[in-house]
Amino acid sequence: MIKQIILLVALLTICSNASLAQSDAVEKALNQYNSALTVDAANQFFALLDREQFTEEKIHFSPQVPADSVRQQVWYWASEWFYDQQDYNQGKDYGLKALKLYHGASESKADCLNLLGCIYVRLGDFKNAATYAKQCLNIDMASGDHDRISSSMNTLAGIYMAAHQADEAEKLIVQAIEHADLAKNPARKAVLLGTASEIYHSLTQEEKALDYAQQAYDLEQKLGRSLPAAYRLDQKASALMGLKRYEEAEKALREAIPVMREQGDLHSLAIASNHLGTCLIWQKRNDEAFPFFREAADLLVKMGDPVNEMYSRRGLCLSLWESNPDRARSELNRFNFLKDSLYSSESAEALARLNAEFGNDQLTMENEQVRNARTRDRIIAVALLLLLAAAAWWVIRRQRHRQQQHINKLMLEIERLKAESEAARAAMVSNQADISDVEEALTDEEPAPTVVGVTENEFLTRVIDFVNDHLELGDFGLENMADHFAMSVSTLRRRLQDATGVAPKSYIQAIQMQRACNLLDNGLQIADVAMQCGFTEPGSFTRTFKRVLGLTPSQYRARA
Repeated sequence: MIKQIILLVALLTICSNASLAQSDAVEKALNQYNSALTVDAANQFFALLDREQFTEEKIHFSPQVPADSVRQQVWYWASEWFYDQQDYNQGKDYGLKALKLYHGASESKADCLNLLGCIYVRLGDFKNAATYAKQCLNIDMASGDHDRISSSMNTLAGIYMAAHQADEAEKLIVQAIEHADLAKNPARKAVLLGTASEIYHSLTQEEKALDYAQQAYDLEQKLGRSLPAAYRLDQKASALMGLKRYEEAEKALREAIPVMREQGDLHSLAIASNHLGTCLIWQKRNDEAFPFFREAADLLVKMGDPVNEMYSRRGLCLSLWESNPDRARSELNRFNFLKDSLYSSESAEALARLNAEFGNDQLTMENEQVRNARTRDRIIAVALLLLLAAAAWWVIRRQRHRQQQHINKLMLEIERLKAESEAARAAMVSNQADISDVEEALTDEEPAPTVVGVTENEFLTRVIDFVNDHLELGDFGLENMADHFAMSVSTLRRRLQDATGVAPKSYIQAIQMQRACNLLDNGLQIADVAMQCGFTEPGSFTRTFKRVLGLTPSQYRARA
């Protein structure tokens, strides 16, 4: 078994090196043509493409062919080559150069426009993608060729689904399938059925999505097309995840991914790896999910696809959240950066304008070389992030509720201590022979008694009295209190925290709120209550009261 694995790795390495060598040879021939701009250099370039079986038929130019026509064809096929190599920026540059050389409406111009639409989808630039795809659709509609119409509608609808317009895409894909049936092209229909699966998945109609994906997969199997069949398995897995049938989804993805890897479709491999990672996350197998998200992110960075990289970063964040929080936060930062840079309001408005301009009855989904997997990723990502947000909200709310309960207990304790203190003072007055002597004793300006050696309850009673006496003056802080009790701030803070179990600031706040409740019960205006409780303005008092007690002063008074 080990020998077989080693042999397989060696064969894959040889195939990879051969592929790189072929790619280098094509690019070298293209560079030679760009330098010389001769028919001979163009024919050498097309000879290499023919050797790679990249073109459907052999392309060869005679010396009499106009130079513009030669440049147009070389640059168009260069764009096709780089798109196939998943180097989308170079594909875009050559496609735009070729487009300038087309004159009038023709099938070849429509091909170039469709290609540019597909490239811009991969680059996440939906505005430009829609612009070129619409121009292509207009040419194909005028031609009446059902096969071409279904292809260009598929590309355009894929763009709109990625732009969160799945309702429109649903209408369009139905028309595209009708055109494919009229064209009697089963390969095209398989692509469109796969697209329909993605649309219904984005609309959360998972049973329909699964049915369309299965029909597409069965067609691809009959046609003997292994790589497209792997695409349909990926679409099938998305629907299965939507139905929470995670084990079946995982099985489908594990069958699809090796085919994509073997066939060298790294972009689809990255997207499928994102899906498998997400499937494992749903099964709480975060450690297993990590390598799939890691591979997907690395591939998507190299390919310059920030849209799908965004979902890889989200997956990395989720898979690392418990095991490596620091790295998880780093991935979350990258996710947020990509999200903010990609989905601006300007882009959304531009797409909305394009939708109105193009007309809903002419839009539909992707070229057979292009599948759009972004919308389903986005839905899963948003669902997971919403779950995280809901969990965080629940924790914060629970903590706040506990804090409010604790403050309420403190307020009751403060009320009890005040009542005991007042009772003690009343008893002292009743035992005096001369009440005036007592009043004089209580009003004489003498240094405040020290709190050294007093009981815990007596200490807290004196703290309560001090705060209440100084609230309106605004000098009830720890420093003034420490001076009053002839002790250091640190000693006072430590003793107060030991006695109450909370930070001094929280205890003082509880005294303020207990007094506020009493004053509100006695009918004082909220502004007066705020001033008597040490707040300089009513708004600050209202916010603090609601944060601590869970309702506004007005709501408290109405409840009472």
